[in-house]
Amino acid sequence: MNAAVTIAMGLALVVASAAAWCDWRTGEIPNWLTLPPIAVSPLVYGFAFGIELALHSLTAALLSALVPYLLFRRGAMGGGDVKLFGALGAITGFDLLVGIEIELAAFVVAMVAACGALAWNGVLLRTLGNALAQAFHPVLPARLRQPRCAALSARVRVGGAILVATAVLAGPYLASAWSHL
Repeated sequence: MNAAVTIAMGLALVVASAAAWCDWRTGEIPNWLTLPPIAVSPLVYGFAFGIELALHSLTAALLSALVPYLLFRRGAMGGGDVKLFGALGAITGFDLLVGIEIELAAFVVAMVAACGALAWNGVLLRTLGNALAQAFHPVLPARLRQPRCAALSARVRVGGAILVATAVLAGPYLASAWSHL
């Protein structure tokens, strides 16, 4: 099973790398990159290790795509990102939580990058203040309500953040495999 885990983490890194490249170049993550792993990973796990790991892979794909899908429905995330999270969950289906860990780490990396960009442009504190005001908008009196600032609606490409998160989480698996060669 250790070899399968290493292969899965290596494949996840390859898929995340290709997705980051496509996202950087075109602003989209193509279906030909994300849909095959979602369909094939449970089948491979099923043939190699039995129905239990096939179900793990399928469940991991669904769990990994759940929160991004809800964000997509609210217009806060692209559909390619949702499918990429699902694909990474399916690929790393040997453990139900690896896909969710990649997702959480990617959101942290994207948040840090977005805050860094806002700080570079000199609008970080103003934007954070406006975000706080927007959080309390429903309960504030009308005279204290602020209009939403443009920075809160800015698009952030998360393909690179997903790659960084995948590399950080795949690193220990791949380094361990490399040290045993």
